[in-house]
Amino acid sequence: MGATVALDQSYGYGIVLGLGFAFAFGMILTTFILKRYNSELQTSEMFSTAGRTVKSGLVGSAVVSSWTWAATLLQSSGVCYRYGVSGPFWYASGATVQILLFATLAIELKRRAPNAHTFLEVIRARYGTIAHIVFMVFGLVTNILVSLMLIVGGSATVSALTGMHTIAAIFLLPLGVVLYTLVGGLKATFLTDWVHTFILLIIIIIFSLTTYATSDTLGSPSAVYDALAAAASRHPVDGNAHGSYLTMRSRDGAIFFVINIVGNFGTVFLDNGYYNKAIAASPVHALPGYLIGGLSWFAIPWLTATTMGLAALSLENNPLFPTYPDRMSDAAVSEGLVLPYAAVALLGKGGAVATLLIIFMAVTSATSAELIAVSSIFTYDFYRTYIKPDASGKRLIYISHCIVVAYAIFISCFSVGLWYAGISMGYLYLMMGCIISSAVLPATLTLVWNKQNKYAAALSPVLGLAVALIAWLVTAKKQCGSLDVACTGSNMPMLAGNVTALLSPLVFIPVLTYALGPQNYDWKSMMEIRKGDDTDESSVLTDVENTNGTDASDKSLQEKEEQEKLLRAGKISKITTIVMTIAFLVLWPLPMYGSGYIFSKPFFTGWITVGIIWIFGSFFAVGLFPIFEGRRTLIRTAKYIYGDITGSRSFKSTAGTVVHEAEDTPSELVSSKEQEKQG
Repeated sequence: MGATVALDQSYGYGIVLGLGFAFAFGMILTTFILKRYNSELQTSEMFSTAGRTVKSGLVGSAVVSSWTWAATLLQSSGVCYRYGVSGPFWYASGATVQILLFATLAIELKRRAPNAHTFLEVIRARYGTIAHIVFMVFGLVTNILVSLMLIVGGSATVSALTGMHTIAAIFLLPLGVVLYTLVGGLKATFLTDWVHTFILLIIIIIFSLTTYATSDTLGSPSAVYDALAAAASRHPVDGNAHGSYLTMRSRDGAIFFVINIVGNFGTVFLDNGYYNKAIAASPVHALPGYLIGGLSWFAIPWLTATTMGLAALSLENNPLFPTYPDRMSDAAVSEGLVLPYAAVALLGKGGAVATLLIIFMAVTSATSAELIAVSSIFTYDFYRTYIKPDASGKRLIYISHCIVVAYAIFISCFSVGLWYAGISMGYLYLMMGCIISSAVLPATLTLVWNKQNKYAAALSPVLGLAVALIAWLVTAKKQCGSLDVACTGSNMPMLAGNVTALLSPLVFIPVLTYALGPQNYDWKSMMEIRKGDDTDESSVLTDVENTNGTDASDKSLQEKEEQEKLLRAGKISKITTIVMTIAFLVLWPLPMYGSGYIFSKPFFTGWITVGIIWIFGSFFAVGLFPIFEGRRTLIRTAKYIYGDITGSRSFKSTAGTVVHEAEDTPSELVSSKEQEKQG
């Protein structure tokens, strides 16, 4: 028996097209406001780096938004449905530590290469062309895999809830994103990321409070606990302690945990989108931004999946559940349909609409980051490096726009092929580590170890990929006797491939480095990376990079102070991230795993309570805090707009100067001197 469709197609087209164009229009309006009232010019530097002055609140919300893929909500709920309460925790902790650890790398990037646009520029500055091309390929493959997961997972959900054809959803989902990304560049992704995160967190809070407080069918942790105990008696979980859904002792959950950690190292440490956010952050806000983002993000998959995955288990024998009287098939779980089905069972059509909204937010916000990441790679690492080194800022913006459009078309076409081949979001999620994680260690050592030579950097990712593919496919063939989608997508082959990919460079790097001679790098060539040439824009407005009101000696003093701050932040980040990583991966989960503890009803209630408190903390940290940080500029801009509309004050555009403020605003766009002029 097939699942019932909760909504008609008009809802799907209305949300996908209507919201997409609404965000595009909002970004066009925002860009106009920033230019008219805050003196911002969309140069190539601004398009790719957001002026390098974004503050911690917006960095945090952008990290949360970019890391909240469709898979964050859909895949995490699926592993909860399969493995019980352990699944959401393994998903959340296995993907939070990468953001926390990346905070250290973000600081090193700001310190070693303050003018870089992409991480790949740093690779080329240190190792030369061959390593640059190798990492460019791995970086693009990372972006492609993430983009495919977003579009494939999002389109499957839209289709399941509305009956909208999957291929229509595949092509229409990226449309609005392309429009607002073209207009606003990286600044567009920061501002829309905040809006997406704000709405997403509100809907997650609604889902959790409905399930555990107000629902007529569930309505309390106690009722959910009883329903889970009954579900375990009907269909106990193979590999879980006593077959229970209420334990951290889960064999397959632990296997997923390892796969999850390995794959997510690749998608953070090799995705240029995360380096873009580090580059865009002002020097003192990179560390707190990533820490706020990482800790705030943890609650999203943990509570969402603990809510919706457990709700699906509790309600699937209820006539309200879309697949009733059948259980969900493995294919439906892999497609990410646990969350939408649970939402429909809990809230009916309202739940379906809310699910469409959060999936739209997750898909579009993360896709915008991928579009900018890919356009940055092609514009700076390919076009400006190998095609036209003397390209003007105006030309670089044109190339960026072309790449954004071309990449969106490419991803949509690729997604159609995967849909026809039967490749789901869940399969891509498990496979990504096999393909990309061999480049994680050499990429990291580029910024933190001066001895790694160009041979180790260029060859270890390729060799690691080769042995990972061998481990993955040989294990699949030996276990199942075939290499079909079902077999290659099962846990043990994926585990073998993922672990081999991440750890094999531990052998290749020292062998290649010491056999062929360590580099003993002095870090100077990274510091010499130059910014984009936007002088052709200054005929209209003064150049972004040069209008700082200081002489050379002041600038040198400022750079020295920034380096000292970054050095101090680097020491803090190393200690902080190590402590947090140990807490998330060892101190919290392993005692419960080792003891095989089955949650009691009071313990389960406490577990849920902590999750709900945490999500409210996330809402304040990345939903409300950016507004507080930018309150002065928001109020000032609102006054200017009001005066302009009513004619109550003579407003004179400040377009004669373009300067940026790193103190007052989520837009960080107006310096204190400029404020005096405007006043």
